[in-house]
Amino acid sequence: MSSSNIIMERVVEAYVGEYASGKSEVAINRALELKEQSWEVTLVDLDTVEPFYTLRPLKALLEKKGITVVGWEAKETFGLGETGGLIKPAVRWVLKRSGCIIMDIGYGVHGAHTLNLVEGAYDDPHLKVLAVVNVARPMTATVGDIIDYVKHLGRVDGLVSNNHLGNDTTVEFVEQGHRVVLEAAESLGIPVVCAAVDERLREEVAKIDFAGVPVRYIKRYMPGAIW
Repeated sequence: MSSSNIIMERVVEAYVGEYASGKSEVAINRALELKEQSWEVTLVDLDTVEPFYTLRPLKALLEKKGITVVGWEAKETFGLGETGGLIKPAVRWVLKRSGCIIMDIGYGVHGAHTLNLVEGAYDDPHLKVLAVVNVARPMTATVGDIIDYVKHLGRVDGLVSNNHLGNDTTVEFVEQGHRVVLEAAESLGIPVVCAAVDERLREEVAKIDFAGVPVRYIKRYMPGAIW
């Protein structure tokens, strides 16, 4: 994830959102961005909702890139999900680790509640809970939908505008979706912290007015995460 802003203090971010919002992709790229800035980074798998499309198959790859991943590897679980909903015990104390902490939370309201399993999460002064929003998803398709959805998640400190249609994403869709997210954020009284855009659209989105919201270009890793 490319960004011109150099982070000067510890980052603790928890990414929540609807299924296929792109929260795992955003979390991975954020972790890699911080690593590129020479931070020690821990990426935490807190997805108990969808065990077949998580960070597990990517753990070895991400650790080769220098990120510590707290979560299971696919080979450590078995069958059709009998162990899919288990949280790795080390997750509970992850905030005691040094450096930056990025948490990938399971989707929906149920998923958001798993943040309660992390000891001291809501007492951490650095914690930011960020909801990743994609207007292509039925539960966050309109301004009203986003407002209702975010209110049901519990604590949310900001939104990530991540409007995409996978490989079919167009610049027009990114722009239209971003406007919807901006309007919802204004009504909710919380900021849009960034707009996440597939790196292949980098040149094309240069013409878009993101209303002062920083753009982060992401590389897609999750297509390799299905097992």
